[in-house]
Parts: sequence; structure tokens; C-alpha cells
Amino acid sequence: MSNVVEADFTPGIGMTTTQAPFIEKARENGELYIEQPYSLYSEENHETWRQLYHRMHPQWEKYANEHFLKGIENLCLDPNKVPKLEDVNKFLNPLTGFRAKPVSGYIPAFQFFECLRNRDFPTTITMRMAEKLDYLPEPDIFHDIAGHVPMHTDKAFAETLVRFGECAHTAAMIGKDIKDKEVQNRKVNSIIKAMARFFWFTIEFGLMNDQSTGSIKAYGSGLLSSYGELEYAIKSPDVQRYPVQLEWVVNQYFEIDTYQPLLFVVDGFDHLFSLVDELELWMKEGKLDNVAFGEPAVGGADIRSFLDA
Repeated sequence: MSNVVEADFTPGIGMTTTQAPFIEKARENGELYIEQPYSLYSEENHETWRQLYHRMHPQWEKYANEHFLKGIENLCLDPNKVPKLEDVNKFLNPLTGFRAKPVSGYIPAFQFFECLRNRDFPTTITMRMAEKLDYLPEPDIFHDIAGHVPMHTDKAFAETLVRFGECAHTAAMIGKDIKDKEVQNRKVNSIIKAMARFFWFTIEFGLMNDQSTGSIKAYGSGLLSSYGELEYAIKSPDVQRYPVQLEWVVNQYFEIDTYQPLLFVVDGFDHLFSLVDELELWMKEGKLDNVAFGEPAVGGADIRSFLDA
């Protein structure tokens, strides 16, 4: 049970990103998994959700894949208010076993993947500021619930996330078997970097061939929660779109504060699942031990989370 109690804070005080006393207190206490203090959301938080949802909906209808659109319908999200995670989970859990799990902030890499393996999705519960509708470098509840979670209602996609979480166990075992500490840190760093890049170019910014129309649709949550980048990713002549190639994905750096100039296309979630299988095989064969330098940076906490698993 959390030591940070909703009743200790003024109702409507706000759950705004970087400005939420409830989250600050949870972090001070070292609490990672928390409750959603719903009464603390301000009217501005709800209005921000409403604006984001209503302007994204037409974009989803044009550019989102069919599984996402069905997921939005199945979740019965209120377009006018920040959702209660317990309500989201009532609709989500019976479909795929997944549930949104509220967290106070950043989760070390292994714990994040372990959550996926256990069908828990670490969910940010703060809301971006009203003046930052278009872009926020860190996730917020709109990105996580309106961007990620509708995809979690699809069984094939959900199984892919679980499979990806299982890969973290393989990576941890590989790391533990290396006796030389310098070699161990270098190889685990490289494997985590490869996994992060795979997640970025698929789960966050993935595109999919739409077999029924012959067009390309978005399934990545970073696209599906961004008004500007969703259309840009599908329509802009400045974006390079290529059939996904694992060797390219794991060696391709990315930047988080700009529209993505390079995106990868999968044929479907069976295809994506097979790529996760291949990723794990490459781990075991040592093909991820020396991926290209560059973003994302891997912190010491991430490396330790794998070695201490």
C-alpha cells in the first residue's frame, strides 16, 4: 500500500506534468507503483484531455490502423475527461489480460520489460500543460492511454508485447554469464540499446501495411498521440519509409525532440512477433553485443536493473 495518500492533498490541485505535488511526494518516498489520485485532477487537466482527444479523433480515422480504431471503441474512453484507470482496465483486461498500471515516473529498463511480460503496462498519470498540446518530451496520460493502450486490446499485439518482455529475461541471463565486468557492462549496454531502438521504431513509431487498402497506417503510440506527426509520418515526402529490417533497426539511432525522418513498415502483428523472436535469437548469437553507437543513451540504472534481475 502506498504511503502517499490522495486525501492529504487538495482536490483539484492538479496532476500536471512536472507540477504535481502527489507525484513529487511519491518520488521522495521512492514509490514507483502508485494509485491514481483521481480527485486531484484539475479542470485544466480535464480540458487539456478534451482538446487533445477531440482534435486527434479525425486524424485517427484517417491514419490509424484498424486494430487501434477498434481498441478506441472497445475501451469506451470518455472524450471529455481524463480517464480513470480502473475503468480502462474493466474494458481492457477481459480482452487480452493487460492492465494499465500507474507509476510515478521513469522505470529502469528491466522492470519496464518485466511489466510487459506480466501484462502490466506502466502508465503515466500526469497530464501535459495546456500550452504544450503539440509536443512533450516525456510521456503523459494521453500518450499512454490514448496512444498505447488501444493497441493492447488486440490479442496479437498484446502477445507481441509479452514476447518482447520475455526477451529481457534472456538478456539478463546473458549478462549474468559474463564474468569480466567491463565486458559485461559493454555487452549489456549494447543489448539494451538494441532493445530500446527496436521498441522505438516499432511500438512507438511503427507503420503497418494496410492489406485491404494498399495504404500505410500507423500503429506506433508516439504517432497515434501526436496531432502533427501522425499526418507527417504518413503523408510527408520528407519521411523515408522502408520495410522493416532488424539489422537496420537495432543500429539506427533516433532523436526524441524532432519529427522522425526515418520510419519502418511491418506487414502485420504476426510479422512483428516474428521479429521479436529473431531479436532474441540474435541476442543468443551475440549479434547485439556491438550495435552502433549513438542514441539512446543507456544509464547505469538500466544496466543494473538487468544485472540485478
